[in-house]
Amino acid sequence: MNALYLLLFETFKELNFLELYARLTAALITFLALIFIAVIVHWITKKIVIQVIHRLVENTKTEWDDYLLKRKVFHSISHVASALVFYYSANFSEIPEVTKLLTSFASIYFVIIFVRTISGILKASNDIYLTTPYSANRSIKGYIQLVMIFVYFVAAIFVISIIIGKSPWYLFTGLSAIAAVLLLVFKDTIMGFVASIQLSANKMLKPGDWIEMPKYNANGTVIDISLNTVKVQNFDKTISTIPTYSLVTDSFLNWSGMEESEGRRIKRSINIDMKSVRFCDGPMLEKFQRFMLIKNYVVEKHKEIREFNQKLGIDDEMYPNGRRLTNIGIFRKYLEAYLKNNPNINMDMTFLVRQLQPSETGLPIEIYVFSKNKNWNEYEGIQADIFDHILAVIPEFDLRIFQSPSGNDIQDLSAKFSKDVWDTQSHLKK
Repeated sequence: MNALYLLLFETFKELNFLELYARLTAALITFLALIFIAVIVHWITKKIVIQVIHRLVENTKTEWDDYLLKRKVFHSISHVASALVFYYSANFSEIPEVTKLLTSFASIYFVIIFVRTISGILKASNDIYLTTPYSANRSIKGYIQLVMIFVYFVAAIFVISIIIGKSPWYLFTGLSAIAAVLLLVFKDTIMGFVASIQLSANKMLKPGDWIEMPKYNANGTVIDISLNTVKVQNFDKTISTIPTYSLVTDSFLNWSGMEESEGRRIKRSINIDMKSVRFCDGPMLEKFQRFMLIKNYVVEKHKEIREFNQKLGIDDEMYPNGRRLTNIGIFRKYLEAYLKNNPNINMDMTFLVRQLQPSETGLPIEIYVFSKNKNWNEYEGIQADIFDHILAVIPEFDLRIFQSPSGNDIQDLSAKFSKDVWDTQSHLKK
C-alpha cells in the first residue's frame, strides 16, 4: 500500500496538485483501495473457506462442530484475513499519523474478532452441555455469562489502551482506584453470580422445575436461569422475571419434589354439622349393613361392642352407657374403604381420613391421600370425583354438611314465619 500511495502522490504532483492536496488525495484513494481489497479477501474467505467448513461439518458424526457452526464461530474467524490486510498494509512512510490510525484500527479489529469468537464458543459450549443429562439438574448459563462479562471487560481494557496508546497493564494497575465504583456498578451481577452458585450447588432450582413465588406473581415452569434473572413461564403463558439473588434471600415453593415422587397430595376437608352426629340405633345399623364397602366392618364391630357391653351387664337401650357405634365413625370407615378401592389413590404413600378440631363452622373431616396421576388436569378430575361422591353420600349416614345461611334460607324462614303468624291469627279469629 505504501508503494501505491507514493505512486499516486508523484502522479498528482506531476498534475500540478498542491503538495498537501496531493498527499490527501493519494492517501484517500489508497485507503479506499485498502478497504476494497479487505472486502474482497473477506468475501473470498467467507464464500470459499466457510462453505468448505460447512460441508465438512455436515459430513462429520460429531455434534459439537454443528453447534460451533450454528453460533457462527467460523464466520467470526473468517474476519482474520481482512484484519491482516489492514495490519500489514498500514505502513504509510510519508504520513505516520495514517500509519498509526490504521494500525490501531487493525488491532481493535483483532480484539473484536477475538471477542466474537470466544462468545460463539461459549454459547456453543452451553448448547452442547444442554444435550447432556447433567443439564437437567444444573445450569451453567450463569457461569458462561460471567466468563463473557470478563472477556468483554478485558477486551474493553485493550481497546482503550490501543486508543490512548498506553499498555494494558497501565490500566489494570489503575483499576484499584475505581474498585469501589466497579463493585457498585456490578453489584447485581456479583450478587447474581453468588446466588447462581448457591442455587446450583444446593440443587435448589433447575430449568423445568415448577416453582411458586407470589411476591413476583410467579407460578409456573422455570424456562431460563441466567446470571441476573430467572424466567418463569406461568400457567397463563405470561413470563415472570425474578432476580436470581431473590431466590436465595427470599422463600419460594419448588414443586419438583412432588413431580419426582410417586403421587400428588389431595388434602381437603368437609365440615359436618355437629347437630347431625348421633349414636346408631337398630334401623341405622341394618341400613349400614347393606353398604357393600362397610358391611363386614359394621357386622363385626357391632358384634364386638355387643359382647363387650354384655360382659359388663350394660343395657343396650341406654346409649350413654358402654360402647356404641356412631354415624360419624361409620362414615369415616366408609370413606377409608371407598378411597382404598379407588384405583387412582396411591396406597404406598400417606393415607389418612381424620377429624380436625371442631369449630363454629362444624366438624371437619379431612381427606389426606395421594393421587397416582400427577398431571394437573387428571389430578383435579380425580379430586373432584372423590368429593362429588362424598357430598352425595353423606345424607345416607344421617349426616348434614354445615353451610352458612344463604339468601334462600332467610327467605324460606321468613315465609315459614309469615305462614305461622297467619295460621295463628286465623285460629284466634275462629
